[in-house]
Amino acid sequence: MNKKLEEVVVISVIEVKAKGKTYLVATDRRYTESDEWALLESSGVIRVGITDYAQKELKDIVAVELPQIGRVVKKGEEIGVIDSVKATSPYYAPISGKIVSVNKELERSPELLNKDPYGVGWIVVIEPTNISEYETLLKPEDYAEKLKKK
Repeated sequence: MNKKLEEVVVISVIEVKAKGKTYLVATDRRYTESDEWALLESSGVIRVGITDYAQKELKDIVAVELPQIGRVVKKGEEIGVIDSVKATSPYYAPISGKIVSVNKELERSPELLNKDPYGVGWIVVIEPTNISEYETLLKPEDYAEKLKKK
């Protein structure tokens, strides 16, 4: 009998209450003003996705435009769009570098961005050209404070 096992990763989060909703901010990564997250992995690459706040604001996500592997991007550059029942929203590179991987699963199951924005709902992996840019991103506590002011 084959059983599909799902990997469960436990992360530490900050709960933020704003606009009558509760948003989760993972404490193991950095954030952009435009609601992307960036996770520095042990291999030196940066895994990128959208925040819990972003996915809740978009509501039901129905499609994700993924960038080309090998594309060189600059910090702040639009790298794709996310379509939801509510809106079409661009997402941006949190750091300069080369896109080395994209989450192809999102083409078949874009709702993963809603279900698990900090886990299986990641969007791209970037090999940074200037790792010091990572330090300029918002720390989890600072991003949480930003959410409280929305």
